[in-house]
Formats: sequence, structure tokens, C-alpha cells
Amino acid sequence: MTDDQTTMSQLAVQQRPVILEVSGLSKSFGANPVLRDISLKIHKAETVCLLGPSGSGKSTLLRCMNWLEQPDGGTVFLAGQPLGARPGGGLRMRDKELAAMRTRIGMVFQHFALWPHMSVLQNVMEAPVHVLKQTKDEARATAVSLLQRVGLAGKMDSFPARLSGGQKQRVAIARALAMKPEVILFDEPTSSLDPELVGEVLAVMQDLVREGMTMVVVTHEMGFARDVASRVVFMDGGHIVESGPPDQFFEAPQTERARQFLMRYAARNN
Repeated sequence: MTDDQTTMSQLAVQQRPVILEVSGLSKSFGANPVLRDISLKIHKAETVCLLGPSGSGKSTLLRCMNWLEQPDGGTVFLAGQPLGARPGGGLRMRDKELAAMRTRIGMVFQHFALWPHMSVLQNVMEAPVHVLKQTKDEARATAVSLLQRVGLAGKMDSFPARLSGGQKQRVAIARALAMKPEVILFDEPTSSLDPELVGEVLAVMQDLVREGMTMVVVTHEMGFARDVASRVVFMDGGHIVESGPPDQFFEAPQTERARQFLMRYAARNN
């Protein structure tokens, strides 16, 4: 992609509605500051990959985006509505109100988080029935369709213990999609998989990108970030150090810290 094409593509993304926004976000664990005044906007149908060394704050930022971790300061907005707490240090949302907003944000975890006592089909049906109040027939029809979509039609009656890691993660993606979210957050979805299983999960995620799903992905899969991200956000020390289109980040990083990170990654993979 040429520089002009990249600029035009970025301008087109910026004209879309903002689905998720964090403003002035900070978070510490004890005396250890993990996020420092983070501000970031995620636009509709955008795929943002969060990159950076371990301990840079990527996963904590992701968990603050849906209030699984409560930030110490700043505000999270979902489609313009404050999530978790009122702007300006206002009161915390009631649990019921927060839970209702969270249904609009899908989450795919590193270690799958499937219910071991439920079949694959039941795992995907559970939240739509009990949270969205769908009938079991409605939830089943959606679950069957989604499991076909992720290539697991033949595993619907299996239990998680009988699945490979890649299959478990594809069930987790189907489960997130069953809630019809406005955005899906992926927290290192391939890091616990054997190398030969990574590709099957990334293929499903690439399909979601093509279908226009809004996604924020914490990942160490540089090839995925380079090929499919709308934007790369590089973090270090709890700060956003650099943000831009993947071509720019990988070919001409704007900061010395990003250049060091990419050189070390290249050295590890040679």
C-alpha cells in the first residue's frame, strides 16, 4: 500500500463512529503503576492490535475497557455512553447497569474460560439464554450457525476436555459472537496454543476482520498484526509510545523504542 493509500484508508476509518473510547485511563496495582494516562479511540469495523513487551500494560488496558479491572482514573465510553463510572469522578454504575453494558462487549481470553461441565453447544447457548433471554430454540439455532462458521459443526456435543486448544479457542470466539457484541476484545488468544494450532484461530479472526467486526487484539503474532490490523498501537511502561498503520509501524517505526522492540522480535525469530 502506498503512503497516499494508507493516509486515505486511515481518514476513512476516522470518519466512522467511535465504538469504544478510553480517556485519561490510569491503573496501579499497589505501588506499581501499570497504565499511565491512556487515551484511545476504536472506530467501527476497525481492528486495532496492541503490541508491546510483557508487562507493558496491554492486557490490563483491555480488561479496563470492559471494566473487568476497575481503573483508578479516567473514563471508558461505549458508543458514547460512560461505562463503569460517571465522567468526572462520578458514582460507580449499579451492577445491573454495568452488566447490561458489558453484554455489548465480547471478550476472548488467553485460556479459553469455557465451562468444563457443559458441551460445546451448551457453552455457546448459555449466555444468550440467561443474559439475552433468548428462547432455547433461538439460542440453539444461533449456536449451531456459529459453530459451523468456526468449523466445529462436528464437535457440538463434545466437552471442552476432549478438544484441542485451537478448538477450545474457536468455541470461545463463537460464544462471544453469540452475544452479538459491538466490539470483541481478544487477550492474547493464541499465546497458550501449540504452534501448529495458531493458524486455525487466526483464520477465524481474519474472517471476522473481513466481515467488519470491530476488534481490539492483544497479540504477539506480528504477522497477523501486519497483515490484518487497521492500526497498531505500541505500548511500553504503561504508555502508548506509538500508534499508526501497520505498514508504517513495521517498515518505518517513528520511535527508537519501537525500533528496538522490532529488532529484538526479528532476532528471536531468525
